[in-house]
Amino acid sequence: MVFSSPLFLFYFLPAFLCLYWLAPQRLKNAVALVASLLFYAWGGLSFLALFLGSVVVNFGLIRFMDAATVRWKQRIFLIISIILNVSMLFYFKYANFFLDNVSAVRTSLGGPALSWEKVVLPIGISFFTFEKLTYTIDVYRGVNKPLKSFWDFLLYIMLFPKMIAGPIVRFHEIAGQLTDRRAFDTVEEKLAGLFRFILGLAKKVLIANVLGEQADAIFRLDPATLSVPLAWLGALAYTFQIYFDFSGYSDMAVGLGRLMGFQFPENFNSPYASRSITEFWQRWHITLGRWMRDYLYIPLGGNRVRPSRLYLNLATVFILSGFWHGAAWNFVAWGAYHGLFLVLDRLLLLRLYQRLGALSILPTFVITTLGWVLFRADSLTQALRFMARMLGRGPAAGPTNWAQFNNQFWALLALGAAFAFMNAWPALERRNLSLYAAHTLSLRRSLALSLGAGLLLVLSLGAIVGSSFNPFIYFRF
Repeated sequence: MVFSSPLFLFYFLPAFLCLYWLAPQRLKNAVALVASLLFYAWGGLSFLALFLGSVVVNFGLIRFMDAATVRWKQRIFLIISIILNVSMLFYFKYANFFLDNVSAVRTSLGGPALSWEKVVLPIGISFFTFEKLTYTIDVYRGVNKPLKSFWDFLLYIMLFPKMIAGPIVRFHEIAGQLTDRRAFDTVEEKLAGLFRFILGLAKKVLIANVLGEQADAIFRLDPATLSVPLAWLGALAYTFQIYFDFSGYSDMAVGLGRLMGFQFPENFNSPYASRSITEFWQRWHITLGRWMRDYLYIPLGGNRVRPSRLYLNLATVFILSGFWHGAAWNFVAWGAYHGLFLVLDRLLLLRLYQRLGALSILPTFVITTLGWVLFRADSLTQALRFMARMLGRGPAAGPTNWAQFNNQFWALLALGAAFAFMNAWPALERRNLSLYAAHTLSLRRSLALSLGAGLLLVLSLGAIVGSSFNPFIYFRF
């Protein structure tokens, strides 16, 4: 079940909100937990028992760690928890990848190909793993005391708004809210949450889906048959699709959290307005970037090491980030690609961008768009061939049939670009961000936003009912 499906919008969400808002304070967590379990079971019933078992084991290990009075004993429980969680992720997400590669090596050496039963990827396993690790490490570091209630811990891990696409919520960010959300259980917060949810739904359904359908059509073609403009158009369509899809889902998750009294961290901040790849990663998938910084980059030494080691740390973190996104060589290459440009930023590009000023947005966007080809392609070979066509390499293709792209596509591509870049102006960015706050809107602006949200909701629901193209691209992760 995904947020943009008719089942969720017409049945699950209205029923849940009615029960949740009517429930007394002492039962709200129970209602939210039951709803979260049902939400996950709908798309992954066969894995529900596995996840529940892993949560039970983690909770027990943390309790033992907290009870231990000697630091080395606490470290043992920490290591056991990390090994169990990483092993679970490694098996389900990467077993097929490694066996595929071993089989390919065997056949290239003249041996028989391996045969095995493909391992099915459980929904949301990457986000589950990160949040279980977060809880364990934060308790070990003394950032927070562990929850006394197993059910509150289970709710933190399984809370359905953030379950399958983030944002990655670290335990200490909502530790107090798991036991008491009355400070945020207000009409203003609910209205702000509803507006945020509808905005995210519109970004996903009205923009991302339309652009994604054309991006898929172009990426299905043989790269050798693409003209240079068509290759760039496919890359641009995907560039805006993934932004409005992912940020739309994050908006919906944040909005659902506010409807329940939770304050989730922001996950996007106009990343295409960035003036360097370094800034891009401060604006794109913010919760992942912070997780990588605090739990990988800093433990590796962070900025407190000699330059050569610092560059190695950056490359290592981003190669792992790419591998986390998907078990394929093109994802590894995408991570290495971004790691390379982060190193180049520190070596020379940041100084060049300072001279360019606002114009540095353009080369940063071009670098990002080329990188998305690695992310979108079905294989590393396809990605490299596609990028070669974008750069004019290879035999010249025939003329492009622009008539295949209707006016709706061109209008939404232009609209997506306008929305993606408008926060390049700091004053406009501050004004737009104020729309997300619950207490900064006048009655007049609230009414205007309500009318706008109502219109977006009607258009979004109409698009969902009238179209069969409604992909959820993060099932790959």
